[in-house]
Amino acid sequence: MAPSASGRPRSRLTTAQRREQLLRIGASLFAKRPYDDVWIEQVADIAEVSRGLLYHYFPTKRDFVTEVIKAEGERLLDMTRADPSLPVEAQLNAGLDAYLRYVEANEDGYRALHAGTAIAVDDVRDVLDRNFAEQGRRILAALCPDGDPPETLRVAVRGWLAFVVAVCLDWLKYRKLARDQIRDLCAKALLDIVGFQA
Repeated sequence: MAPSASGRPRSRLTTAQRREQLLRIGASLFAKRPYDDVWIEQVADIAEVSRGLLYHYFPTKRDFVTEVIKAEGERLLDMTRADPSLPVEAQLNAGLDAYLRYVEANEDGYRALHAGTAIAVDDVRDVLDRNFAEQGRRILAALCPDGDPPETLRVAVRGWLAFVVAVCLDWLKYRKLARDQIRDLCAKALLDIVGFQA
């Protein structure tokens, strides 16, 4: 096995493992720097792969950032899938607990998902919009299991999702509240909205 540029033995990764490695590196870089300050060549250097190999996976920087955001969004959706057999409040608390665990475990990815990078590229905005729409659909399905929620509730839930993002970004930056306090704050906000809509 040939050594890498760092002198460590280079390991062979499967196609899926290599792609995941590149996406994780991208999440870390885009979380810490603006879109224009991240060069795709940096990703190749950190991964210790040729630039040609990276471009084989992601032909352009735009393709790369879009896939980074998509991967983080899908990871978050998978982790927060609710159990519809639970009462609504239990679903909400379980979903928020999972969401906040994701935020803690994937700080770079979460920041990348919601950083200025996300609004710099149309394809990324589309990914975020689909992610928000799916989260909203799940919440509305729990709140209105018979379907057809009022438009005011749909708008309120979308606003609440933006509130949760703002709260989580603040939490990551300042770390003044415990995770349970953040969960309770977010849960109360949604329950107050639902009470108002009822």
